Amino acid sequence: MQVRLEQLAAHLQKGLRPLYTVWGDEPLLAQEAGDAIRAAARAAGHTERQVHSVTGAHFNWSALLGAAQAMSLFADKQLIEIRIPSGKPGKEGSEALQRYAQTLSDDVVTVIQLPRLDRQQQAGAWFTALDAAGVTIRIDPIERKALPAWIAQRLAAQGQRVQGGEAGQQTLAFFADRVEGNLLAAHQEIQKLALLYPQGELAFEQIESAVLNVARYDVFKLGEAVLAGQVARALRMLDGLQAEGEAAVLVHWTLAEDIRALKRVKDAINAGKPLPMALREARVWGVKERLFERAVPLFTDNALAQLLHAAQVCDGLVKGLKHPDWPLEPWDGLKRLVLMTAQCTAVAPGSARGRTVVQRLALGA
Repeated sequence: MQVRLEQLAAHLQKGLRPLYTVWGDEPLLAQEAGDAIRAAARAAGHTERQVHSVTGAHFNWSALLGAAQAMSLFADKQLIEIRIPSGKPGKEGSEALQRYAQTLSDDVVTVIQLPRLDRQQQAGAWFTALDAAGVTIRIDPIERKALPAWIAQRLAAQGQRVQGGEAGQQTLAFFADRVEGNLLAAHQEIQKLALLYPQGELAFEQIESAVLNVARYDVFKLGEAVLAGQVARALRMLDGLQAEGEAAVLVHWTLAEDIRALKRVKDAINAGKPLPMALREARVWGVKERLFERAVPLFTDNALAQLLHAAQVCDGLVKGLKHPDWPLEPWDGLKRLVLMTAQCTAVAPGSARGRTVVQRLALGA
């Protein structure tokens, strides 16, 4: 049974189910979903709690099954949490989870926490069994364009708001820029505003003074911005990552992985495979899947070959190897790589003017 995150509170008010599977890669929202289920379980008398973390290949699944089956021996109802950070329970774990789903008890509420799963994992027998036996809550990340509205909603929940009209939208956009890619950071800054200022309308200056020095950028969001052709945003994120001390090697790896994936998908299409199959074989999922669907047709084979060579050169730069035709500083090299990729993704096919502008920026980087 699928339940959306925004429906979870109403669902819990109607009564608890014995099994909840929470999966996704947004830590704040996953934590809040788990907190809501735990609170409802405590209110329903599930006062004893066990937490099992599945790390490595030597987890004792038999002990977990035995503990769950023995719960009826205790007077108090139980809450069991099973955390699988890798999202891969293995063969033994897969079989154990399927048996677990078949032996649920009303005296036990089980919460299974998983990261984001690809399509193959979602189609696995163990996940299918969990979904059929209980409630599944998928945690999707908040996309950049939805972040201002999410911030406004969170402010409203604590009795605060921004100005109306365009001024308020600019304030929310500024807030979103400062906490880009990190909902936990946004949540912390929203809580800070509740401590600093009373309920009511917040001026731009109040929000600016509270969050000015909390820019937190996500290296993986950088790749998404490049694929989406958002040049200014990508450059701002790159500067932010450098200022925050992120490793240039990690930034390069993220960009290079996307370029290699683009090449694999393009080659598969040239070999006659449909785009959905090519994306699946290249293990491109979620938000990246939509971005690749847009970006792949914009790249020629020659452009991808040039990007692969540029990524190889940039790999040397971030590891201390100089190149006569490239900047000496690794971060300047990364900027050129970003702009070279954006040369293809920033504009629609056939728009020569936009490509020329970005190309000039890349050559000057």
